[in-house]
Amino acid sequence: MIDARRFESRCNVLGTLQSVMNAAARLTVGAQLHDHITPLLADRHWLRIPQRIQYKLCVLVFNYLHGTAPRYLQEVICPVENIEPRRRLRSASSTDLTVPATRRSTLGDRAFAVAGPRAWNTLPNAIRRCSSPDTFKRSLKTHLYLQSYF
Repeated sequence: MIDARRFESRCNVLGTLQSVMNAAARLTVGAQLHDHITPLLADRHWLRIPQRIQYKLCVLVFNYLHGTAPRYLQEVICPVENIEPRRRLRSASSTDLTVPATRRSTLGDRAFAVAGPRAWNTLPNAIRRCSSPDTFKRSLKTHLYLQSYF
């Protein structure tokens, strides 16, 4: 059973963060409260809060894959190619990560061990195969920006 209070509080926190970001965008431009926010955010190339979260998750996973992540993160992520029964499958040659099963969607799905690989697996292969951190971040932000506003 999903705890409704936790779900509502999470939605309220994300909504509050988005409201603060919207207010900051209005303040930087001098826009009025009744002005539409989407064009203001798009003109500044600001990602919305859910895309910002996905951006941070994907950057952490990229750092893990390139050996620059903290050790405690390296212990919770597992590439598909490292799992014995899946080594002979075509998916083993991809850059997919295993997403562990969880019992609770309220807590388990938000853990980095689940949310990080899930966010990574949704990225296009061209972005996943970037070798430099700067190129990866630029490509990822462009992808999330286009996904968010177009």
